[in-house]
Amino acid sequence: MVKLTMIARVTDGLPLAEGLDAGRDPQDEFYKQQAKSIFKNLSKGHNESSRMSIETGPYIFHYIIEGRVCYLTMCDRSYPKKLAFQYLEELKNEFERVNGDQIETAARPYAFIKFDTYIQKIKKLYLDTRSQRNIAKLNDELYEVQQIMTRNVQEVLGVGEKLDHVSEMSSRLTSESRIYADKARDLNRQALIRKWAPVGIVIAVVLLLFWVKNKIW
Repeated sequence: MVKLTMIARVTDGLPLAEGLDAGRDPQDEFYKQQAKSIFKNLSKGHNESSRMSIETGPYIFHYIIEGRVCYLTMCDRSYPKKLAFQYLEELKNEFERVNGDQIETAARPYAFIKFDTYIQKIKKLYLDTRSQRNIAKLNDELYEVQQIMTRNVQEVLGVGEKLDHVSEMSSRLTSESRIYADKARDLNRQALIRKWAPVGIVIAVVLLLFWVKNKIW
């Protein structure tokens, strides 16, 4: 069954809407945080696929990205992948129809929380995988999900963390290289001063003596 549904803007990971479950298992908060981490990775361009399944414990996340919005749901592993993605497609179509022109200007988290009403309505239609409606969807040969990649959540989030670390190290090395270059220029300047300062002093003294001699004579 569908356990969690979240919608977020891909450009910055801002949560836009969520399916709220009454009496939700406290452990679901852990998976909600994982979903937010996935959104964060997507906002940084760490996952290029527009459709993906991500295994996490006894559950599996499924998401689709369209119009710079990510539609994500978490289901039991036994729940048909085909139904999960068709569920997301229905949410996407309605969300775009109702809120499409406001997505880019949304400035606060869960700006479209009222969309929960529609999420609950559609989710009920997908609860019974043996209903005539859902059996027809499973038999729809035009909707194919076999090519959608499945990965592990540690792998997905780990790649993001590694890329962040590499980026941080690169920035640090660039900064340190710049500091080193500045120090090297200062040392070269000081070395030149030490080398030529005595010569400059001697020349200055000679010129001064020459000037004084001319004044006297």
